[in-house]
Amino acid sequence: ASKRASEQASKRASEQASNILPTHGEPNWANKTIFTGDNLEIMSRLNSASVDLIYLDPPFNSNTDYAAPIGSKAAGAEFKDTWHLTDIDIEWLDLIEAKHPRLYRVIHAAMLNSDKSYLIYMAIRLIEMHRILKDTGSFYLHCDPTMSHYLKLIMDAIFGRKNFRNEIVWCYTGPSGAKKHFPRKHDIILYYAVSSEFVFNGDAVRKAYKAEFTPARGVHGAHKGTASIDRHKLGGIPTDWWNDGNISNVSAWMSERVGYPTQKPVALLERIIKASSNEGDVVFDPFCGCATTCVAAELFARQWVGIDISPLAGELVVDRLQAVKDRLPLFKEGDITHRTDLPQRTDLGKIPKYNIPENKAKLYGDQGGYCNGCREHFKKVNLTVDHIIATSKGGTDHIDNLQLLCGRCNSIKGDRGMEHLLAALNA
Repeated sequence: ASKRASEQASKRASEQASNILPTHGEPNWANKTIFTGDNLEIMSRLNSASVDLIYLDPPFNSNTDYAAPIGSKAAGAEFKDTWHLTDIDIEWLDLIEAKHPRLYRVIHAAMLNSDKSYLIYMAIRLIEMHRILKDTGSFYLHCDPTMSHYLKLIMDAIFGRKNFRNEIVWCYTGPSGAKKHFPRKHDIILYYAVSSEFVFNGDAVRKAYKAEFTPARGVHGAHKGTASIDRHKLGGIPTDWWNDGNISNVSAWMSERVGYPTQKPVALLERIIKASSNEGDVVFDPFCGCATTCVAAELFARQWVGIDISPLAGELVVDRLQAVKDRLPLFKEGDITHRTDLPQRTDLGKIPKYNIPENKAKLYGDQGGYCNGCREHFKKVNLTVDHIIATSKGGTDHIDNLQLLCGRCNSIKGDRGMEHLLAALNA
């Protein structure tokens, strides 16, 4: 009987694998798609390992509310960049605590509640982005010194410190009213890879050397004595400090401006896209705003998908691509898909019932036999499979949303969040 049960379990595992393999790594959306809605809900329904490059320019926790000027193409686009714990669905913190303890500790290292709120908001989204990136994928997180130090720790916890590639400093010009500090004129772009197999096309982004460049005479290794550094015919690979004229000087890209409050130049995205993807690869921007990433991806022959909470993003990408149609002879407005629905994942196969023995065995090993509530050790038979986020709150039967609780903790928690259980245990 034991042997027969083992064979049946092996068969079920094989069937689950066969359901997953056919569409694993394939997008479940059309090229040139703009989704309108909450990017967390949409990303959670995108297939795993289906994107080659992600760039995002999210809110920075700047304690500022942004709105496009009346009369501009982006008029009506606005977002709030102030944060409170009441803005956050606490169930997501439950999931982070249960499945990502290192990440949970980083979030609670933040001193202010506004910072914690922002980091919870970002962390749960970054987890989804990591999932949908291919093993050869790259990730660029655009932020500013307000939260870049915390976000780097969050990224280390999700992507792994060894996959950190660069902290890029993007310098730009413009007026400033600063009187009690130096004018703040740079942003930070955190660049991570998913694995050691990432794409980097250094030759595609080389910059011509300045005319007055003099090869340096080295004193170490191969350049000892009179030897000099050879100059590459295409120039040098940019350093991690970007202050190029067409990227940093607002007047150099003024013709692109549509009035969106945090718009970035196409030249900035051109460098990122050319360096970290190949033609035909999928580029994704989950905070696409005025769609600069989508425009740049189209200009440089990449596939793309974007998400924004405002429906204006879909209108702006059409307007902006029409403005450069002389560079896109094959582009047609009808090529772009606007969606407000939630895509359906095709890479999971049929998700089995949450309380199958295989799930319980894996969770028991992951948790070391401890209840995820009271942290007492139990035999496997005394632990119950529980949804971290209740199905009534949008949780699924997928193992990523499951944990083991003892009978008492499961009874206390019911279909409520972990904060209810922990509060009851600590009362």
